[in-house]
Amino acid sequence: MKLSEFKFDLPNSLIANDPAENRDDARMMVIHKATGKIEHKVFKDIVNYFDEGDVFVGNDTMVFPARLYGRKEKTGAKIEVFLLRELNPELHLWDVLVDPARKIRVGNKLYFGDGDLVAEVVDNTTSRGRTIRFLYEGDSESFERVVESLGETPLPKYIKRKVKPEDKERFQTIYAKNKGAVAAPTAGLHFTKQLMKRLQIKGIDFTFVTLHIGLGTFRAVDVEDLTKHKMDSENFIVGPEAVKVVNRALENKNKVCAVGTTTMRALETAVSATNRLKERSGWTDKFIFPPYDFKICSAMVTNFHQPESTLMMMACAFGGYDLVMKAYEVAKKEKYKFLTYGDAMLII
Repeated sequence: MKLSEFKFDLPNSLIANDPAENRDDARMMVIHKATGKIEHKVFKDIVNYFDEGDVFVGNDTMVFPARLYGRKEKTGAKIEVFLLRELNPELHLWDVLVDPARKIRVGNKLYFGDGDLVAEVVDNTTSRGRTIRFLYEGDSESFERVVESLGETPLPKYIKRKVKPEDKERFQTIYAKNKGAVAAPTAGLHFTKQLMKRLQIKGIDFTFVTLHIGLGTFRAVDVEDLTKHKMDSENFIVGPEAVKVVNRALENKNKVCAVGTTTMRALETAVSATNRLKERSGWTDKFIFPPYDFKICSAMVTNFHQPESTLMMMACAFGGYDLVMKAYEVAKKEKYKFLTYGDAMLII
Protein backbone atom coordinates (compact mmCIF):
# COMPACT_ATOMS: atom_id res chain seq x y z
CA MET A 1 0.00 0.00 0.00
CA LYS A 2 0.98 3.62 -0.43
CA LEU A 3 1.51 6.29 2.22
CA SER A 4 -1.07 8.63 0.65
CA GLU A 5 -3.79 6.01 1.22
CA PHE A 6 -3.57 6.77 4.96
CA LYS A 7 -4.17 10.50 4.61
CA PHE A 8 -7.09 12.26 6.28
CA ASP A 9 -7.71 15.69 7.79
CA LEU A 10 -7.37 15.83 11.55
CA PRO A 11 -8.75 19.11 12.94
CA ASN A 12 -6.77 20.49 15.91
CA SER A 13 -10.01 20.67 17.89
CA LEU A 14 -10.10 16.84 18.00
CA ILE A 15 -6.62 16.45 19.49
CA ALA A 16 -7.00 15.79 23.22
CA ASN A 17 -4.97 18.19 25.36
CA ASP A 18 -6.08 16.51 28.58
CA PRO A 19 -7.13 12.99 29.51
CA ALA A 20 -10.69 12.04 30.54
CA GLU A 21 -11.35 12.87 34.20
CA ASN A 22 -11.47 9.15 35.02
CA ARG A 23 -9.30 6.89 32.90
CA ASP A 24 -12.04 4.37 32.09
CA ASP A 25 -14.65 7.04 31.30
CA ALA A 26 -12.97 7.78 27.96
CA ARG A 27 -15.17 6.98 24.99
CA MET A 28 -14.61 3.70 23.15
CA MET A 29 -15.56 2.90 19.59
CA VAL A 30 -16.07 -0.82 19.05
CA ILE A 31 -15.40 -2.15 15.56
CA HIS A 32 -16.52 -5.65 14.63
CA LYS A 33 -14.21 -7.05 11.97
CA ALA A 34 -16.55 -9.79 10.78
CA THR A 35 -19.71 -7.69 10.34
CA GLY A 36 -18.37 -4.14 9.95
CA LYS A 37 -20.66 -3.02 12.77
CA ILE A 38 -19.51 0.10 14.69
CA GLU A 39 -20.71 0.80 18.25
CA HIS A 40 -20.21 3.77 20.59
CA LYS A 41 -19.44 2.90 24.21
CA VAL A 42 -17.33 4.06 27.14
CA PHE A 43 -14.09 2.27 27.97
CA LYS A 44 -15.31 0.47 31.11
CA ASP A 45 -17.82 -1.40 28.86
CA ILE A 46 -14.88 -3.40 27.50
CA VAL A 47 -15.64 -6.05 30.14
CA ASN A 48 -18.78 -7.03 28.19
CA TYR A 49 -16.82 -8.05 25.08
CA PHE A 50 -14.67 -10.71 26.74
CA ASP A 51 -15.28 -13.98 28.59
CA GLU A 52 -13.64 -16.30 31.06
CA GLY A 53 -10.29 -17.58 29.78
CA ASP A 54 -9.70 -14.61 27.46
CA VAL A 55 -6.42 -12.72 27.89
CA PHE A 56 -5.35 -9.09 27.73
CA VAL A 57 -1.67 -8.38 27.07
CA GLY A 58 -0.36 -4.96 28.18
CA ASN A 59 2.97 -3.19 27.79
CA ASP A 60 4.40 -2.57 31.27
CA THR A 61 7.10 -0.11 30.18
CA MET A 62 7.45 2.94 32.43
CA VAL A 63 7.91 6.47 31.08
CA PHE A 64 10.79 8.39 32.63
CA PRO A 65 10.96 12.22 32.74
CA ALA A 66 13.04 12.46 29.59
CA ARG A 67 12.84 16.21 28.94
CA LEU A 68 15.51 18.31 30.68
CA TYR A 69 15.89 22.07 30.50
CA GLY A 70 19.34 23.50 31.07
CA ARG A 71 21.85 26.19 30.18
CA LYS A 72 24.99 26.28 28.08
CA GLU A 73 28.22 27.15 29.85
CA LYS A 74 29.62 30.65 29.29
CA THR A 75 26.65 31.98 27.30
CA GLY A 76 23.94 30.74 29.67
CA ALA A 77 21.71 30.14 26.62
CA LYS A 78 18.60 28.06 27.40
CA ILE A 79 18.58 24.56 25.91
CA GLU A 80 16.31 21.53 25.88
CA VAL A 81 17.79 18.04 26.06
CA PHE A 82 15.54 15.05 25.38
CA LEU A 83 16.97 11.77 26.73
CA LEU A 84 16.45 8.96 24.21
CA ARG A 85 18.40 6.03 25.58
CA GLU A 86 21.23 5.20 27.91
CA LEU A 87 24.26 3.82 26.07
CA ASN A 88 26.47 3.09 29.07
CA PRO A 89 25.19 3.21 32.68
CA GLU A 90 28.67 3.37 34.27
CA LEU A 91 29.75 6.34 32.16
CA HIS A 92 26.24 7.90 32.18
CA LEU A 93 26.50 8.10 28.40
CA TRP A 94 23.24 8.93 26.61
CA ASP A 95 21.78 9.39 23.14
CA VAL A 96 19.81 12.64 23.20
CA LEU A 97 18.05 15.21 21.02
CA VAL A 98 18.96 18.85 21.58
CA ASP A 99 17.19 22.12 20.85
CA PRO A 100 18.33 24.58 19.48
CA ALA A 101 20.70 22.14 17.77
CA ARG A 102 22.85 24.67 15.93
CA LYS A 103 24.15 26.08 19.22
CA ILE A 104 25.17 22.80 20.81
CA ARG A 105 28.52 21.46 19.65
CA VAL A 106 30.95 18.74 20.65
CA GLY A 107 32.91 19.84 23.71
CA ASN A 108 30.16 22.12 25.08
CA LYS A 109 29.22 21.73 28.73
CA LEU A 110 25.53 21.84 29.67
CA TYR A 111 24.23 22.69 33.15
CA PHE A 112 20.92 21.49 34.65
CA GLY A 113 19.19 22.67 37.83
CA ASP A 114 21.46 24.76 40.05
CA GLY A 115 24.47 22.94 38.69
CA ASP A 116 23.09 19.67 40.18
CA LEU A 117 23.90 17.96 36.94
CA VAL A 118 26.52 18.76 34.31
CA ALA A 119 26.89 17.09 30.92
CA GLU A 120 29.46 17.24 28.18
CA VAL A 121 28.66 16.82 24.48
CA VAL A 122 30.92 14.08 23.11
CA ASP A 123 29.54 13.37 19.62
CA ASN A 124 27.09 14.42 16.89
CA THR A 125 24.78 11.63 15.73
CA THR A 126 22.19 13.39 13.52
CA SER A 127 21.26 17.02 12.87
CA ARG A 128 19.53 17.23 16.26
CA GLY A 129 21.05 14.14 17.84
CA ARG A 130 24.02 14.17 20.21
CA THR A 131 25.80 11.75 22.49
CA ILE A 132 26.37 13.32 25.89
CA ARG A 133 28.14 12.20 29.04
CA PHE A 134 26.80 13.28 32.39
CA LEU A 135 29.70 14.17 34.68
CA TYR A 136 28.19 12.46 37.70
CA GLU A 137 30.05 10.56 40.39
CA GLY A 138 27.25 8.49 41.94
CA ASP A 139 25.81 5.11 40.92
CA SER A 140 22.94 4.53 38.47
CA GLU A 141 20.26 4.65 41.17
CA SER A 142 21.27 8.03 42.56
CA PHE A 143 21.70 9.34 39.01
CA GLU A 144 18.12 8.23 38.23
CA ARG A 145 16.88 10.12 41.29
CA VAL A 146 18.55 13.33 40.07
CA VAL A 147 16.98 12.92 36.61
CA GLU A 148 13.60 12.26 38.28
CA SER A 149 13.88 15.52 40.22
CA LEU A 150 15.07 17.66 37.27
CA GLY A 151 13.29 16.03 34.32
CA GLU A 152 9.85 16.84 32.97
CA THR A 153 7.13 14.43 31.80
CA PRO A 154 7.83 14.08 28.05
CA LEU A 155 4.39 14.97 26.68
CA PRO A 156 4.28 14.94 22.87
CA LYS A 157 4.78 18.32 21.19
CA TYR A 158 1.24 18.29 19.76
CA ILE A 159 -0.15 18.76 23.28
CA LYS A 160 -0.18 22.54 23.28
CA ARG A 161 0.04 23.36 26.96
CA LYS A 162 2.53 23.35 29.79
CA VAL A 163 3.15 20.12 31.66
CA LYS A 164 1.09 19.86 34.87
CA PRO A 165 2.04 17.93 38.02
CA GLU A 166 -0.79 15.42 37.37
CA ASP A 167 0.76 14.48 33.99
CA LYS A 168 3.42 12.54 35.90
CA GLU A 169 0.71 10.09 36.90
CA ARG A 170 -1.63 10.36 33.90
CA PHE A 171 1.08 9.89 31.23
CA GLN A 172 1.72 6.46 32.74
CA THR A 173 -0.30 3.24 32.81
CA ILE A 174 -1.31 2.05 36.29
CA TYR A 175 0.69 -1.16 35.66
CA ALA A 176 3.92 0.55 34.48
CA LYS A 177 6.90 -1.26 36.01
CA ASN A 178 10.02 -1.32 33.82
CA LYS A 179 11.55 2.11 33.28
CA GLY A 180 12.74 2.97 29.77
CA ALA A 181 10.07 4.64 27.60
CA VAL A 182 9.99 8.24 26.41
CA ALA A 183 6.30 7.99 25.46
CA ALA A 184 3.38 6.22 27.12
CA PRO A 185 1.75 3.12 25.61
CA THR A 186 -1.44 5.12 25.23
CA ALA A 187 -4.05 2.35 24.84
CA GLY A 188 -3.13 1.18 28.34
CA LEU A 189 -3.85 4.60 29.88
CA HIS A 190 -7.58 3.77 29.97
CA PHE A 191 -7.29 0.91 32.47
CA THR A 192 -8.08 1.49 36.17
CA LYS A 193 -7.58 -0.80 39.18
CA GLN A 194 -11.37 -1.23 39.43
CA LEU A 195 -11.68 -2.19 35.77
CA MET A 196 -8.84 -4.70 36.02
CA LYS A 197 -10.53 -6.17 39.11
CA ARG A 198 -13.81 -6.55 37.18
CA LEU A 199 -11.95 -8.36 34.37
CA GLN A 200 -10.28 -10.62 36.93
CA ILE A 201 -13.61 -11.48 38.63
CA LYS A 202 -14.96 -12.50 35.23
CA GLY A 203 -11.99 -14.90 34.84
CA ILE A 204 -10.16 -12.79 32.28
CA ASP A 205 -6.36 -12.86 32.56
CA PHE A 206 -3.98 -9.91 32.25
CA THR A 207 -0.33 -10.51 31.36
CA PHE A 208 2.50 -8.22 30.27
CA VAL A 209 5.31 -7.77 27.80
CA THR A 210 7.77 -4.86 27.81
CA LEU A 211 8.57 -2.63 24.87
CA HIS A 212 10.41 0.61 25.61
CA ILE A 213 8.83 3.18 23.33
CA GLY A 214 11.30 5.52 21.65
CA LEU A 215 10.66 8.80 19.87
CA GLY A 216 10.55 6.87 16.61
CA THR A 217 6.91 6.20 17.46
CA PHE A 218 6.19 9.82 16.44
CA ARG A 219 8.52 9.89 13.42
CA ALA A 220 6.72 10.66 10.17
CA VAL A 221 6.86 8.17 7.33
CA ASP A 222 8.48 10.00 4.42
CA VAL A 223 8.35 7.42 1.63
CA GLU A 224 5.29 6.78 -0.54
CA ASP A 225 6.25 3.11 -0.99
CA LEU A 226 5.74 1.64 2.50
CA THR A 227 8.03 -1.32 1.85
CA LYS A 228 10.92 1.19 1.85
CA HIS A 229 10.14 2.60 5.32
CA LYS A 230 12.51 1.62 8.15
CA MET A 231 11.23 1.71 11.72
CA ASP A 232 13.48 2.83 14.59
CA SER A 233 14.50 -0.17 16.72
CA GLU A 234 12.99 -0.48 20.19
CA ASN A 235 14.01 -2.74 23.05
CA PHE A 236 11.52 -5.42 24.09
CA ILE A 237 11.05 -8.47 26.32
CA VAL A 238 8.50 -11.26 25.93
CA GLY A 239 9.02 -13.33 29.08
CA PRO A 240 7.97 -16.84 30.23
CA GLU A 241 4.83 -15.74 32.09
CA ALA A 242 3.31 -13.99 29.04
CA VAL A 243 4.21 -16.98 26.86
CA LYS A 244 2.48 -19.41 29.24
CA VAL A 245 -0.70 -17.33 29.62
CA VAL A 246 -1.06 -16.43 25.93
CA ASN A 247 -0.36 -19.92 24.60
CA ARG A 248 -2.83 -21.46 27.06
CA ALA A 249 -5.52 -19.09 25.72
CA LEU A 250 -4.61 -19.96 22.12
CA GLU A 251 -4.78 -23.72 22.87
CA ASN A 252 -8.23 -23.23 24.43
CA LYS A 253 -9.44 -21.09 21.50
CA ASN A 254 -9.88 -18.05 23.78
CA LYS A 255 -9.45 -14.46 22.67
CA VAL A 256 -6.09 -12.73 23.06
CA CYS A 257 -6.33 -8.93 23.06
CA ALA A 258 -3.28 -6.71 22.55
CA VAL A 259 -3.51 -3.48 24.53
CA GLY A 260 -1.88 -1.08 22.09
CA THR A 261 0.28 -1.12 18.99
CA THR A 262 3.52 -1.51 20.98
CA THR A 263 2.24 -4.69 22.65
CA MET A 264 1.20 -6.00 19.25
CA ARG A 265 4.65 -5.34 17.77
CA ALA A 266 6.35 -7.17 20.63
CA LEU A 267 3.99 -10.16 20.30
CA GLU A 268 4.32 -10.38 16.52
CA THR A 269 8.13 -10.25 16.85
CA ALA A 270 8.04 -13.33 19.10
CA VAL A 271 6.03 -15.85 17.06
CA SER A 272 7.21 -19.47 16.86
CA ALA A 273 7.17 -21.66 13.74
CA THR A 274 3.87 -23.17 14.98
CA ASN A 275 2.24 -19.72 15.38
CA ARG A 276 2.54 -19.69 19.14
CA LEU A 277 4.24 -17.11 21.33
CA LYS A 278 7.86 -17.77 22.32
CA GLU A 279 10.24 -16.11 24.78
CA ARG A 280 12.28 -13.44 23.10
CA SER A 281 14.09 -10.23 23.92
CA GLY A 282 16.30 -7.74 22.12
CA TRP A 283 15.48 -5.08 19.55
CA THR A 284 12.56 -4.96 17.14
CA ASP A 285 12.06 -2.76 14.10
CA LYS A 286 8.98 -4.66 12.92
CA PHE A 287 6.73 -2.53 10.72
CA ILE A 288 3.16 -3.80 10.37
CA PHE A 289 0.99 -2.40 7.58
CA PRO A 290 -1.76 -3.89 5.37
CA PRO A 291 -1.96 -6.62 4.26
CA TYR A 292 -0.59 -8.50 7.26
CA ASP A 293 -1.47 -11.88 8.77
CA PHE A 294 -1.64 -11.55 12.57
CA LYS A 295 -0.62 -14.75 14.36
CA ILE A 296 -1.44 -14.22 18.05
CA CYS A 297 -4.22 -11.70 18.70
CA SER A 298 -7.90 -11.79 17.84
CA ALA A 299 -8.65 -8.38 19.39
CA MET A 300 -6.85 -5.09 19.90
CA VAL A 301 -7.29 -1.88 21.90
CA THR A 302 -5.75 1.23 20.38
CA ASN A 303 -6.26 5.00 20.37
CA PHE A 304 -7.10 7.22 17.40
CA HIS A 305 -3.84 8.06 15.66
CA GLN A 306 -2.29 10.69 13.43
CA PRO A 307 -2.82 10.50 9.66
CA GLU A 308 -0.09 8.55 7.83
CA SER A 309 1.36 7.22 11.11
CA THR A 310 2.70 3.68 11.49
CA LEU A 311 0.28 3.27 14.42
CA MET A 312 -2.72 3.99 12.23
CA MET A 313 -1.35 1.63 9.56
CA MET A 314 -1.23 -1.19 12.09
CA ALA A 315 -4.85 -0.53 13.11
CA CYS A 316 -5.81 -0.71 9.42
CA ALA A 317 -3.88 -3.96 9.02
CA PHE A 318 -5.71 -5.48 11.99
CA GLY A 319 -9.24 -4.21 11.41
CA GLY A 320 -9.18 -4.11 7.62
CA TYR A 321 -8.26 -0.98 5.68
CA ASP A 322 -11.75 0.01 4.48
CA LEU A 323 -13.43 -0.57 7.83
CA VAL A 324 -10.85 1.34 9.89
CA MET A 325 -10.75 4.26 7.45
CA LYS A 326 -14.55 4.40 7.65
CA ALA A 327 -14.33 4.26 11.48
CA TYR A 328 -11.95 7.24 11.47
CA GLU A 329 -14.45 9.26 9.43
CA VAL A 330 -17.21 8.29 11.90
CA ALA A 331 -14.90 9.25 14.79
CA LYS A 332 -14.42 12.72 13.33
CA LYS A 333 -18.19 13.19 12.86
CA GLU A 334 -18.88 11.96 16.40
CA LYS A 335 -16.13 14.21 17.80
CA TYR A 336 -14.00 11.46 19.32
CA LYS A 337 -10.75 12.74 20.81
CA PHE A 338 -7.53 11.73 19.06
CA LEU A 339 -3.92 10.89 20.03
CA THR A 340 -2.19 10.30 23.38
CA TYR A 341 -4.84 11.57 25.79
CA GLY A 342 -7.72 10.74 23.44
CA ASP A 343 -10.41 8.06 23.22
CA ALA A 344 -10.07 4.35 22.53
CA MET A 345 -10.96 1.94 19.76
CA LEU A 346 -11.60 -1.75 20.33
CA ILE A 347 -11.19 -3.88 17.20
CA ILE A 348 -12.73 -7.28 17.73
